[in-house]
Amino acid sequence: MALFRIFNTTWQSLGQGEQRTLSAYFIKAALNTPNFLPKAFESSDVVSVMKTALGRLPPTVENAMDNKLRHLLFTHLVEEEEDYRAAANILAGTRMEEDDETNMYYTSNAERTDVYVKIAECFLNEEDYVEAETFVTRAGSSVESITNPEEHVALILRFKSTYARVLDANRKFLPAASRYYDLSQLGNQAESMDMIDTDDLLEFLGRAATCAILARSGSQRQRILGLVFKDERLSQLDSLPHFKAHSSIVTKMYMNQIIVRGDDFIQFQNSLGDHQKALKSDGLTIEQSALIEHNMVAVSRLYTSIYLTDLGKLLGVSTDRAEKIACKMIMAGTLAGGSIDEVDGVLNFDMHERELVNWDVAITSFCSQLNKVTDAVRLHT
Repeated sequence: MALFRIFNTTWQSLGQGEQRTLSAYFIKAALNTPNFLPKAFESSDVVSVMKTALGRLPPTVENAMDNKLRHLLFTHLVEEEEDYRAAANILAGTRMEEDDETNMYYTSNAERTDVYVKIAECFLNEEDYVEAETFVTRAGSSVESITNPEEHVALILRFKSTYARVLDANRKFLPAASRYYDLSQLGNQAESMDMIDTDDLLEFLGRAATCAILARSGSQRQRILGLVFKDERLSQLDSLPHFKAHSSIVTKMYMNQIIVRGDDFIQFQNSLGDHQKALKSDGLTIEQSALIEHNMVAVSRLYTSIYLTDLGKLLGVSTDRAEKIACKMIMAGTLAGGSIDEVDGVLNFDMHERELVNWDVAITSFCSQLNKVTDAVRLHT
């Protein structure tokens, strides 16, 4: 530990340029000294010095040894100390630029993607969803540039899974549901069959169902609900305790049936994470809002008109709140053919306009499926 003592005692007396030179020398010596690092990682003081050295470096370090040390320290912090935030911050300093003269440790798009995904996973463990989204977005830029994706299937799957989790955590439920569902279908792809367990595929399907249920009402959500509803594995979710009520709720939502706050819905609520049942600005939780919006659409399929007082009772909210929610959905275009007669206190539904919207939904679904077929043909030609 003589090198550690020299570094620690002389650091403060040096200028910035000398500090950078000493940091580079310390990192090089640490990596080249046999058996130094395993023992050094056991000392919090030495780890602190490593972090200091990594934070004050010259423009180049021989053989990109600083990146190598970051990788080793990251592994230690994750596997031994479970300090995910510190590990993410260490890896976030990795130099990504390509430089033939310095022989950077990470240069390929696959290696960059791996770094960004690891950082995003750490921030997810810390429930820092903003930072997680930042790094998974960076991973998305590099993963698209991987020239030999068939050799990095596992990495690409990790990226897709992490991206779906980030979208879910940031309450972007509709795109999260779409990505989870796509992941649940990977068992049908030969290159992925040996890398994903059947139980994991079912887990992805359950998460897709959760996010589809929580997403804002609209044609895109109905399309995702349709994909989940028509999936032959939907009934298998009943065997998983945290998805026990999902098949029932998905079926009722897709069939536009009114859902009451019974045992199924309570089980569904209990299965949600904290971010999925947060309180919104209107005073409703996310799952309450999703249920009310669904029931509002279901009412529009059953009635040509309904008194707002009766609507409030049916939705389990006050008359004023029922009217506000109906107005908001009409303005957003998610309550087809809806109009409010404030004089009589009635919510009316235009049957003709509703049929046109249903036709638009059918066309959108057809185009989406056609695009998927076209993409699949391109991949195999």
